[in-house]
Amino acid sequence: MSTQEETKIALVTGANKGIGYEIARQIGQTGAIVLVGARNPDRGQAAAHALAEEGIAASWLPLDVTEAQSIESAVTRIAEERGRLDILVNNAGIGAAGDGAPSKASLDAVRQVFETNFFGALAVTQAMLPLLHRSGAGRIVNLSSSLGSLKLNGDPSWEAYDVKLIGYNASKTALNMLTVQLAAELRDSPIIVQSICPGLTATDLTGHTGDRLPAEAATAPAHATLAETALQGRFADAQGDLPW
Repeated sequence: MSTQEETKIALVTGANKGIGYEIARQIGQTGAIVLVGARNPDRGQAAAHALAEEGIAASWLPLDVTEAQSIESAVTRIAEERGRLDILVNNAGIGAAGDGAPSKASLDAVRQVFETNFFGALAVTQAMLPLLHRSGAGRIVNLSSSLGSLKLNGDPSWEAYDVKLIGYNASKTALNMLTVQLAAELRDSPIIVQSICPGLTATDLTGHTGDRLPAEAATAPAHATLAETALQGRFADAQGDLPW
C-alpha cells in the first residue's frame, strides 16, 4: 500500500455501473483512493460499498455532470477532504432515443446527448483543473469512442461505417477536440490528457451487446491514468492509436 503522501486521488464520473465502475475498481486496486462520481444516491453508495468490500478505498461523491451546482459542490468537497485531485476520468456518457441519421435525428435527443457527453465533461474538467494542478502528475482521461473518429466515419470499409448517430458520434468527436485543445493548453504542465476508446462493450448503453465485458473494456482507460510515460493528447484503444 502506498504511503499517504503517495496515495493517488481519483475521480471517475458515472462510476456506479458498467465501464465506469470497472475503471474505478481497477484504479482502486493499485492503492488509489477512488471517488465514485454518481448522481443517484442509492446506486452511488452501493457501488462504493461494493468496492470497499474488496478492500478498495472508495467513497461516493454526489455528482451530476449536467448540473453546475452539483459540480461546484463536488469540487468543494474534494478540496476540503483531499486537497487535490490526481486523476480525472470523464466516463459519464449517454445515448438517447431519437438519435439517428442527420436527416432524421431528434434535435432534443442530440442536445440531450451533448449535454452529458460533451458539455458535462467540459464543465467537470474546467471545475477540477485547479485541483489537478495541485498534483505532481495529473491525468485526465476522456472516455471516447471510435465512432467519434472523422476518418473512420468516412471510410466505407470500416466495420461500424453504418452506425450513423449524429448526436452520439458527434459528441465523441467534440470530446476528442477537448482532448486535443486541452492537451495543447497544458503542454507545459505535468497534466496529461488523453482520449481512450474502450471498444464496443456489453453495458446498458449498448443494450448489453458488444464483444467485451466492462472489466476488459476498463483496462485501457485505467492503464492510461496510471502509466508513468503517458503520451500527451493521444487517442487510442487497447490495440494502439486511433485516427482522429
